[in-house]
Amino acid sequence: MLKVLVPTIMMFPMIWLASPKWLWTTAGTQSLLIAFMSLMWLKWTSEAGWTSSNAYLATDPLSAPLLVLSCWLLPLMILASQNHISPEPINRQRSYIMLLTSLQAFLIMAFGATEIILFYIMFETTLIPTLIIITRWGNQAERLNAGTYFLFYTLAGSLPLLVALLLLQQSTGTLSMFMLQYSQPMQLDSWGHMVWWAGCLIAFLVKMPLYGVHLWLPKAHVEAPVAGSMVLAAVLLKLGGYGMMRMMVILDPLSKELAYPFIILALWGVIMTGSICLRQTDLKSLIAYSSVGHMGLVAGGILIQTPWGFSGAIILMIAHGLVSSALFCLANTAYERTHSRTMILARGLQVIFPLAAVWWFITNLANLALPPLPNLMGEIMIITTLFGWSPWTILLTGLGTLITASYSLYMFLMSQRGPTPNHIVGLQPFHTREHLLVTLHLAPIILLVAKPELMWGWCY
Repeated sequence: MLKVLVPTIMMFPMIWLASPKWLWTTAGTQSLLIAFMSLMWLKWTSEAGWTSSNAYLATDPLSAPLLVLSCWLLPLMILASQNHISPEPINRQRSYIMLLTSLQAFLIMAFGATEIILFYIMFETTLIPTLIIITRWGNQAERLNAGTYFLFYTLAGSLPLLVALLLLQQSTGTLSMFMLQYSQPMQLDSWGHMVWWAGCLIAFLVKMPLYGVHLWLPKAHVEAPVAGSMVLAAVLLKLGGYGMMRMMVILDPLSKELAYPFIILALWGVIMTGSICLRQTDLKSLIAYSSVGHMGLVAGGILIQTPWGFSGAIILMIAHGLVSSALFCLANTAYERTHSRTMILARGLQVIFPLAAVWWFITNLANLALPPLPNLMGEIMIITTLFGWSPWTILLTGLGTLITASYSLYMFLMSQRGPTPNHIVGLQPFHTREHLLVTLHLAPIILLVAKPELMWGWCY
């Protein structure tokens, strides 16, 4: 763990000491080296499941893919931000890269934590850099409102979790993930225990976000700069799913009855957010709402608590992380040229940028879960699990899949096809940096088709 965490922390002095001319190059190179080093976490030599580096930080098959995703994302965020942050004063550029790097350090400690309280602290700490990125580097004046939504939704959900964890510590005597799985099942039968059960999960459901407590997400996504949108979609939403998986192990007897309303809400959210996507005019808003729909499926898969549900949830989380991040990058490259996120104002881009249209096409197909991509693998596993739990869910999941396909094709047709307006004919071509950026998103998705067991979690 420290082989990756220490180089990440050593990026801080490098960012402040590097010469202005080489700042972006050195930051990108070092973060890419760290990303390649993190791939060693995917190699399993341990029989026990955990490969522990010390008493507080360790990896297991559930956290390893998410850790690698967090490390893989930093060089991509640096690549994506270069164009619109470079004109700023050098100290602002340094602080921007430093915030992104600190976010990676906190995420490594969150996903690698073996003590639930350390996970909780890091889960909350990721809020600070994200909030600064949204409110300082966002595009419109609305960004302060988005920051307020983001802060208060997350904090209101997280405070009950802290109380629930303190009560758990009191009753079991430990908050170590190593120990909790072997502790005695708790006798949960009173109203107080039901409130405790809800307190343990609500923080993660707000973070995912579950439909109903999702209003902070589209605002935060739309107002954030490209790196903020990328890290929100790709990793911060996954903290919610990861936390739920860790907590579900100890919530067992009550989950059978109490999970019903949350599963129904998650599946209803898939249809509702899909329908909202079908009538969006704002490109970033559409991608943000589609994230809520995908995370609804993940929440459903986790709450059912079967091996297939867990496996499908983690596969879909990894695949969605890469695909939605790629979509935000593409939306940003279009925005940097046309200076508008309204799809109808920038149509027919395929004629001007044919290769970019190929990237749009592939990412949209991945978003609607085209076989054999991992998105389909995750969705099929979750839908099968839900069908086994209750055959009626096939109506909701089937309709949700249909709507997902509709809005993905709608997004592609609205942005790439159709007559090209005269005011966008003279746009500057795509840079090599932008093609590289999308390639680095799509290459892991295509490679994971060949070796999906890297992200199956515990279930292989």
